[in-house]
Amino acid sequence: MEDLSGIDWEDAFENGGYIENGSAYPDLWAERAAEFRSRHADRMSEAAYGDAPREKIDLFRPEGASKGLVVFVHGGYWLKFSKDMWSHLAEGALSQGWTVALPGYTLAPENSIPGIAQQIARAIDHAAGLVEGPIHLVGHSAGGHLVTRSVSEGSALSDETAARIRRVISVSGVHDLRPLQMHSMNARLGITPEIAASESPALLKLRPGVKVTVWVGAAERPEFLRQSSLQAEHWPEADLVAAYGRHHFDVIEELSDPSSALVTALLSTD
Repeated sequence: MEDLSGIDWEDAFENGGYIENGSAYPDLWAERAAEFRSRHADRMSEAAYGDAPREKIDLFRPEGASKGLVVFVHGGYWLKFSKDMWSHLAEGALSQGWTVALPGYTLAPENSIPGIAQQIARAIDHAAGLVEGPIHLVGHSAGGHLVTRSVSEGSALSDETAARIRRVISVSGVHDLRPLQMHSMNARLGITPEIAASESPALLKLRPGVKVTVWVGAAERPEFLRQSSLQAEHWPEADLVAAYGRHHFDVIEELSDPSSALVTALLSTD
């Protein structure tokens, strides 16, 4: 990796300050998620996959037989947010007959990035035991890192579950952890050179047989465009999609629309 010490990494990973009304999005997500849970309370259940308070999964089941399992992993730089802020993003896949799981995980600094990756692998394993059929993964930002890490070499995912994963979409994912060592948030993330090498999907091999799409908003910050391009270049089997006009906070909105291009790609069995 070339010398990047002269780059302002605080600014490079800043999203909200470059998005109109960026500070309003978390409240909007929480409101939409709560409304969705209210409408689908009869289809929702919570399952624990471990003993930690956040080691729980929200599971939304469709009417009738399920076509398979979609797992959505939320972002927040591994430092913030929770599974219940994103329930509305299950709408698209749920409406198409898929069961959707939204796992929680213990945030940094209480947990490390390797520890979080292991939690997500255990959550996917647990959800796989509750739902039959193919498994498709989608994650946003840090969640994009976690789903691509789940299908990288050295993942804690069981071989049985991994064999069922057909498609993975990383939406605006952070795939190269090395620059974050130069960001102030690393005081809480604790990324070392060893962790960056072992936990960056952009430096690891892809498990065979998995279709990956790297999805990013075309209007995102340059670092997120670089991260996505780097991952697609490292995994030549992967597709790269830049969603026109989308930024880091609204690029995931299409997951709530069953007819959107993002949902169509996520549920594709080709």
